[in-house]
Amino acid sequence: MSRIGKKPVAIAKGVKIDVKDGVIKVEGPKGKLEQKLRGDIAIKVEGDAVKVERGNDEKQTRALHGLYRALMNNMITGVSQGFSRKLELVGVGYKAELKSNYVILSLGYSHPIYFRPPEGVKIEVPSPTNITISGIDKELVGGVAAKIRSFRKPEPYKGKGVKYEGEVIRRKEGKTAGK
Repeated sequence: MSRIGKKPVAIAKGVKIDVKDGVIKVEGPKGKLEQKLRGDIAIKVEGDAVKVERGNDEKQTRALHGLYRALMNNMITGVSQGFSRKLELVGVGYKAELKSNYVILSLGYSHPIYFRPPEGVKIEVPSPTNITISGIDKELVGGVAAKIRSFRKPEPYKGKGVKYEGEVIRRKEGKTAGK
């Protein structure tokens, strides 16, 4: 039995869960999310908790058991509290600004990068070197943060680039003078 899959997921206040025809719908104060079920997985709402059960012990079903429990937990957390990811821009002249629904990034290239976030993701720029990405879908928030980071990943010599807040960049020593 999956150690993660057998744990029940607590339902937060104000969150409604509906399971019909293999589709899980979770609705809360911040919005709605839905997820399709695959395989022989069943979702049961028991009072103030949700249990994920599997119908057989096939390898694919065992793999999906813990996955759907984690997805249910993320959906409930997302519609009740939301998720956020913070990025830092490190480097001389590296900055970000928000204009209408675009984020304009100056990352040392000959041109600025215009990034438009997908529906359901909110981007804030509290200072020119900090970006905050928030939303109710954990996968989408993490994907947008990874996409922005991919425009200029941190390099190991000076640490310049776009990095996650609190990320530790392993530094390398440069060329040594003399032998």
